[in-house]
Amino acid sequence: MIALLIIVLLALFAVGVPVAISIALGAAAVGWFGDLFSLTVIPQLIFNSINSFPLMAIPFFILSGYLMQEGGISDRLVNLSSALVGHISGGLTMVAVLTSLFFAAISGSGAATTAAVGSILIPAMIAKGYNPAYASANQAVSGELGVIIPPSIPLILYAISANTSVGDMFLAGVLPGLLIVLSLMIAAYIVGKRNGYKGEERATLKELLVAFKGAILALMMPIIILGGIYGGFFTPTEAAVVAVAYAFIIGVFVYRKITMKSLVRIGKESAVMTAVIMLIIGAAGLLSFVLNRLQIPTLVSDFFLSITTSHIVFILMVTIMLLVIGMFIENAAAILIFVPILLPVAVEFGIDPVHFGIIMVVNLAIGMFTPPVGVNLFVVLRISKLGIGKVTKALLPFIVIMIIDLLIISFVPQLSLFFLK
Repeated sequence: MIALLIIVLLALFAVGVPVAISIALGAAAVGWFGDLFSLTVIPQLIFNSINSFPLMAIPFFILSGYLMQEGGISDRLVNLSSALVGHISGGLTMVAVLTSLFFAAISGSGAATTAAVGSILIPAMIAKGYNPAYASANQAVSGELGVIIPPSIPLILYAISANTSVGDMFLAGVLPGLLIVLSLMIAAYIVGKRNGYKGEERATLKELLVAFKGAILALMMPIIILGGIYGGFFTPTEAAVVAVAYAFIIGVFVYRKITMKSLVRIGKESAVMTAVIMLIIGAAGLLSFVLNRLQIPTLVSDFFLSITTSHIVFILMVTIMLLVIGMFIENAAAILIFVPILLPVAVEFGIDPVHFGIIMVVNLAIGMFTPPVGVNLFVVLRISKLGIGKVTKALLPFIVIMIIDLLIISFVPQLSLFFLK
């Protein structure tokens, strides 16, 4: 039955069937031919997978991200970042990283962060003489902060799959995200010095204050969300609703960038994105049921334990596996499929479930900017109009940097667990 499942999934992926449909059909085929369950229970299994109060946070965070993206937030965050670091060598690439950090704390999505920031800064970098492929690669990598910095949709999905706290996962993502920001800023400075990418004129104190004033309402959003969660005022799901209300008020009544026409479009885009994620969650729930009936988690655990008793070797093996998986499977699907399989093994090796979640999310985030299916990569290609080969070549040093960051995060659990002690 395991072989049948793998064959069906690979065949469906190969002919371009969407991930959610492929997973559901593969699980249904194994369930039918393996006599694991009646096909009539499939709708119930799928419904039970998405019938979760914490999952309600996802559509609201998606909607709030679109509202903030449309509401003129990107320009204000770019202005603030430029005032802070734009004068340093390689300044615009640093601005891209810092703005991505700010926007990630609002959107919860890597693709949204890449699109919102990249649409402004990639053309700006090219106009200033930056190598177009390097500018595109820098933004594709910076955009992954959207799935690491809270509030992050993949962190929510992991928390639900692992039956752990969404709030704990949000806290755990802070320091690893800042480590990645620091490494990308250092790389931007080195490349800027080497290639003569000079910074802009240093902002005066008055200009800095003006830029901060313009962005203060955007910067307040993550403070309200995270402060409300950890202050005990509301749950993560309720925080997502608050984020929508806040983004709506700011975009419509304060910045006045959102019109009734754009609201309709935002609603449609949010609904489509939510539907895609929920289909994946439902299909993954069906697959998880099948895997448990086939005792796959136990088999995988026995396999790893037969090879090694070292948690270091286990983490390295999982890292290699997830790096490959992330290149071919969207991170939401990968999380929902592999958490039920790998988490019990990680616990056997004494790895904290929250720390393991950060390891998984950062691993899979690298796949967001690597071919063949990296969503951030294709977003920047649409903006820069470059071929995939040029940008992929420019990505190679960033991949090395990210793998070094990943190893640090994996083997220094205090980075993930610092705020939970």
